[in-house]
Amino acid sequence: MKIGFIGLGAMGRHMAANLQRAGHELQVYDLRRVDGFPNQKSSVAEAMRGCEILFTSLPGPAEVEAISEQASLGEGTVWFDTSTNSPAVIRRIHAKLEKKNVHFLDAPVSGGPKGAESGKLAVWVGGDESVFQKYSPILKIIGDQPLYVGPIGAGTVAKLAHNAASFALQAALAEIFTLGVKGGVEPLALFRALRQGASGRKRTFDRLADFYLPGRYEPASFSLKLAHKDVSLALELAQKIGVPMRIGEIALEELAEAMRRGWGERDCRAAMTLQEERAGVAARVSPERLAEALKD
Repeated sequence: MKIGFIGLGAMGRHMAANLQRAGHELQVYDLRRVDGFPNQKSSVAEAMRGCEILFTSLPGPAEVEAISEQASLGEGTVWFDTSTNSPAVIRRIHAKLEKKNVHFLDAPVSGGPKGAESGKLAVWVGGDESVFQKYSPILKIIGDQPLYVGPIGAGTVAKLAHNAASFALQAALAEIFTLGVKGGVEPLALFRALRQGASGRKRTFDRLADFYLPGRYEPASFSLKLAHKDVSLALELAQKIGVPMRIGEIALEELAEAMRRGWGERDCRAAMTLQEERAGVAARVSPERLAEALKD
């Protein structure tokens, strides 16, 4: 299959190499010459010409939109954008190309350069599901976990949500490590202790299936009043030893607000519904669908 690939950076060059290694005819383009690609073109237009599938792996929305302005793709061509993009830009490009009978799908990836090199990437796809199904074998060459998320832009929303979660967790972990180490625990001992706890033993997002997503907060596995007590004690310690806890203070305030609602005997995850109230949306999934999803 003839495949165009634009963007041979830290992620793109590995994804393109895997497609090439699988026997596909690649015509690639990047601002600089990258070793290992004999059919490297001198322009975007040349890389696109005559291809059945186009992949882009670019720094952001501006670069992808610029490529779309130069797009000279034939009818029926499929374009997967693996960049971390803006949902608004994705939908704008999709609407424009749809008039030309070009299938544009957002397909951001997660797994880092090592995952891109090994082919162990999550690929989150938004767009026409029938196109996703048809080209799923190609997507499986660049990532072992291609997943259809929903209509155009859905893959990008999932990627942004994932990365926001990652960096929020990163900030929270920085706080708790400074608390633990300044409180007198050796860093490796603290690391080992945290990995052995309830939060460390289970995949972070798997825990959402126990209480939050089904919206089931009774009977409590760990009550809200106990969670409030524990975080209060942690912040008292932080104040005594001079460790700022900006994220911890937010967490405590959420628990305190839930306590003021009279939810002390409910499971601590009930406090998560406060954000749902503020956002005006509920994230509910039936236990049956969750059980099926956890098999993946």
